[in-house]
Amino acid sequence: MAADYILRTGDFIKITMNPPETYPTLLPPIPLLGSSPDMMVGMMPVCLEGDETPALLLAPQPYISPTFYTTPGMGMVTIKIGPSNKTSKTTNGGKPILITGQTFQVEFDVTVPAIYVNEVTGVPVTDAVTKKTGTAQFINTNVQVKAD
Repeated sequence: MAADYILRTGDFIKITMNPPETYPTLLPPIPLLGSSPDMMVGMMPVCLEGDETPALLLAPQPYISPTFYTTPGMGMVTIKIGPSNKTSKTTNGGKPILITGQTFQVEFDVTVPAIYVNEVTGVPVTDAVTKKTGTAQFINTNVQVKAD
Protein backbone atom coordinates (compact mmCIF):
# COMPACT_ATOMS: atom_id res chain seq x y z
CA MET A 1 0.00 0.00 0.00
CA ALA A 2 1.29 3.44 -0.89
CA ALA A 3 1.56 6.21 1.67
CA ASP A 4 -1.42 8.56 1.86
CA TYR A 5 -2.32 11.71 3.76
CA ILE A 6 -3.05 11.32 7.48
CA LEU A 7 -6.50 12.32 8.77
CA ARG A 8 -6.78 14.59 11.80
CA THR A 9 -9.33 16.54 13.83
CA GLY A 10 -11.11 18.90 11.45
CA ASP A 11 -11.08 16.57 8.45
CA PHE A 12 -14.42 15.14 7.28
CA ILE A 13 -16.33 12.05 6.26
CA LYS A 14 -18.75 12.55 3.35
CA ILE A 15 -21.52 9.96 3.11
CA THR A 16 -23.50 9.36 -0.09
CA MET A 17 -26.45 7.01 0.36
CA ASN A 18 -28.06 5.27 -2.60
CA PRO A 19 -31.39 6.80 -3.75
CA PRO A 20 -34.33 7.13 -3.48
CA GLU A 21 -34.28 7.91 0.27
CA THR A 22 -32.96 11.15 1.72
CA TYR A 23 -30.92 11.29 4.94
CA PRO A 24 -30.98 14.93 6.14
CA THR A 25 -28.26 14.61 8.81
CA LEU A 26 -25.92 12.80 6.41
CA LEU A 27 -26.06 15.37 3.59
CA PRO A 28 -23.27 17.71 4.74
CA PRO A 29 -19.75 16.39 5.40
CA ILE A 30 -19.39 15.38 9.07
CA PRO A 31 -16.27 16.50 10.98
CA LEU A 32 -13.90 13.91 12.40
CA LEU A 33 -12.38 14.08 15.87
CA GLY A 34 -8.91 12.58 16.27
CA SER A 35 -8.25 10.51 19.39
CA SER A 36 -4.47 10.32 19.36
CA PRO A 37 -3.19 11.58 22.72
CA ASP A 38 0.33 12.29 21.49
CA MET A 39 0.50 12.48 17.69
CA MET A 40 -0.40 15.76 16.01
CA VAL A 41 -0.47 17.02 12.44
CA GLY A 42 -0.72 20.79 12.17
CA MET A 43 -1.38 20.96 15.93
CA MET A 44 -4.47 18.74 15.56
CA PRO A 45 -4.81 15.19 17.00
CA VAL A 46 -4.44 12.41 14.43
CA CYS A 47 -7.45 10.15 13.74
CA LEU A 48 -6.98 6.51 14.71
CA GLU A 49 -8.99 3.44 13.74
CA GLY A 50 -12.39 3.90 15.40
CA ASP A 51 -12.46 7.66 14.78
CA GLU A 52 -14.12 7.08 11.38
CA THR A 53 -17.51 7.09 13.12
CA PRO A 54 -18.18 10.58 14.53
CA ALA A 55 -20.33 10.86 17.68
CA LEU A 56 -23.27 12.12 15.59
CA LEU A 57 -23.44 8.74 13.84
CA LEU A 58 -23.62 6.77 17.10
CA ALA A 59 -27.26 7.89 17.49
CA PRO A 60 -30.19 6.90 15.26
CA GLN A 61 -30.48 9.02 12.11
CA PRO A 62 -33.69 9.99 10.30
CA TYR A 63 -34.49 9.09 6.72
CA ILE A 64 -37.24 10.22 4.40
CA SER A 65 -38.54 8.01 1.64
CA PRO A 66 -40.43 9.34 -1.38
CA THR A 67 -42.51 6.15 -1.30
CA PHE A 68 -43.05 6.07 2.48
CA TYR A 69 -43.34 9.79 3.10
CA THR A 70 -46.10 10.22 5.69
CA THR A 71 -43.83 9.43 8.65
CA PRO A 72 -40.02 9.48 8.37
CA GLY A 73 -38.05 6.47 9.59
CA MET A 74 -34.93 6.08 11.72
CA GLY A 75 -31.85 3.89 11.50
CA MET A 76 -28.25 3.32 12.54
CA VAL A 77 -25.24 4.01 10.34
CA THR A 78 -22.32 1.58 10.13
CA ILE A 79 -19.06 2.77 8.54
CA LYS A 80 -16.95 0.05 6.90
CA ILE A 81 -13.52 1.45 6.11
CA GLY A 82 -11.25 -0.59 3.90
CA PRO A 83 -7.55 -1.43 4.10
CA SER A 84 -6.73 1.64 1.97
CA ASN A 85 -8.19 3.91 4.69
CA LYS A 86 -5.80 2.92 7.48
CA THR A 87 -2.08 2.46 7.81
CA SER A 88 -0.64 -1.04 7.54
CA LYS A 89 2.79 -0.25 9.00
CA THR A 90 2.49 2.86 11.15
CA THR A 91 0.47 2.75 14.38
CA ASN A 92 -0.20 5.02 17.34
CA GLY A 93 -1.02 3.44 20.67
CA GLY A 94 -1.34 0.09 18.90
CA LYS A 95 -4.02 1.35 16.49
CA PRO A 96 -3.69 2.03 12.76
CA ILE A 97 -3.81 5.69 11.71
CA LEU A 98 -6.62 6.76 9.39
CA ILE A 99 -5.52 7.95 5.96
CA THR A 100 -7.52 9.31 3.03
CA GLY A 101 -7.54 6.10 0.97
CA GLN A 102 -10.36 5.13 -1.36
CA THR A 103 -14.15 5.27 -1.18
CA PHE A 104 -15.63 2.75 1.28
CA GLN A 105 -19.00 1.21 2.19
CA VAL A 106 -21.72 2.48 4.51
CA GLU A 107 -24.78 0.59 5.75
CA PHE A 108 -27.97 2.04 7.20
CA ASP A 109 -29.94 -0.43 9.32
CA VAL A 110 -33.56 0.68 9.68
CA THR A 111 -34.69 0.59 13.32
CA VAL A 112 -38.01 2.37 12.77
CA PRO A 113 -39.37 2.05 9.23
CA ALA A 114 -40.87 5.00 7.41
CA ILE A 115 -44.65 4.74 7.05
CA TYR A 116 -47.05 5.73 4.31
CA VAL A 117 -50.73 5.99 5.21
CA ASN A 118 -52.97 5.42 2.21
CA GLU A 119 -55.12 8.55 1.97
CA VAL A 120 -58.13 6.64 0.62
CA THR A 121 -58.15 3.55 2.84
CA GLY A 122 -56.27 4.87 5.87
CA VAL A 123 -54.17 1.70 5.91
CA PRO A 124 -50.52 2.23 6.98
CA VAL A 125 -47.81 0.61 4.90
CA THR A 126 -44.26 0.33 6.30
CA ASP A 127 -40.99 0.45 4.39
CA ALA A 128 -40.01 -3.21 3.94
CA VAL A 129 -36.33 -2.51 3.11
CA THR A 130 -34.44 -2.83 6.40
CA LYS A 131 -30.87 -2.35 5.11
CA LYS A 132 -29.88 0.52 2.88
CA THR A 133 -26.44 1.09 1.44
CA GLY A 134 -24.15 3.84 0.30
CA THR A 135 -20.54 4.92 0.07
CA ALA A 136 -18.33 7.34 1.93
CA GLN A 137 -15.01 9.05 1.50
CA PHE A 138 -12.72 11.06 3.71
CA ILE A 139 -12.16 14.73 2.92
CA ASN A 140 -8.66 15.63 3.99
CA THR A 141 -7.31 19.10 4.76
CA ASN A 142 -3.79 17.85 5.54
CA VAL A 143 -1.62 17.96 2.43
CA GLN A 144 1.77 17.69 4.12
CA VAL A 145 2.06 14.53 6.22
CA LYS A 146 1.67 10.99 4.85
CA ALA A 147 1.94 7.51 6.38
CA ASP A 148 1.62 3.89 5.28
